Amino acid sequence: MAQLYLIRHGQASFGSQNYDQLSELGGQQSAHLGQWWAERDMAMHRIVTGALHRHQQTAEACIATLRRQAPTAVDKTAWITDARFNEYHHHEVLARHVPEFDDPAEVKRFLTSKPDAGRAFQDIFSAAVARWIFGQFDHEYTETWHTFQQRCVSAFLEQVTRDDGAKNIAIFTSGGTIAAICQHVLGIPDAQFSALNWSLVNTGVTRIHVQPGREGHENRYALSYLNNFSHLEVLNNPKCITYV
Repeated sequence: MAQLYLIRHGQASFGSQNYDQLSELGGQQSAHLGQWWAERDMAMHRIVTGALHRHQQTAEACIATLRRQAPTAVDKTAWITDARFNEYHHHEVLARHVPEFDDPAEVKRFLTSKPDAGRAFQDIFSAAVARWIFGQFDHEYTETWHTFQQRCVSAFLEQVTRDDGAKNIAIFTSGGTIAAICQHVLGIPDAQFSALNWSLVNTGVTRIHVQPGREGHENRYALSYLNNFSHLEVLNNPKCITYV
């Protein structure tokens, strides 16, 4: 039996010209997770990241801290990069719905325009994702919703069927990817994707229990927990809990 840990990346540089870069806080969140694992004698037998910088930076900061506290807790050779764990093209999805948001500076201006702008932006983004999921405008997107779903699930299934004896598998990825995998495991309808995605905290951990099927049967999966961010809650600082 194996445990697969899906970790959302640390806080990225939202509103900047390069979102795909951890903020200073994002690096700290990642290190806190590594410290949390070390204090609980957690060992990771395989490390997987998407191909995005924020995935790899989160993994590096987390695992570096874990190794400092517990040098034998990670197999240094078992590090895999798989672009199928990349996030969907969130910028494109937003811009197809609201063309002026193609400019990150315009998004930043909107978010600072009024006190409740964050909630309004969330509503706009949810509508943009709904448009993408609907399928009527597939020709406008580099990657369709169903293609995104399929690549996330195929990447997940490859990791849980890889026969290398790994018991704890850490996958550093993005919120949309985690939500798509949880959809597959739980049978959640497409309409609930955005709500699940929005709930995921930076460096929050989702654990999936994998039980090998009997001969001729498929593996069985169970969601042990979703979006655990205890490593941030113990800091007693609400500013450390972020969603971007």
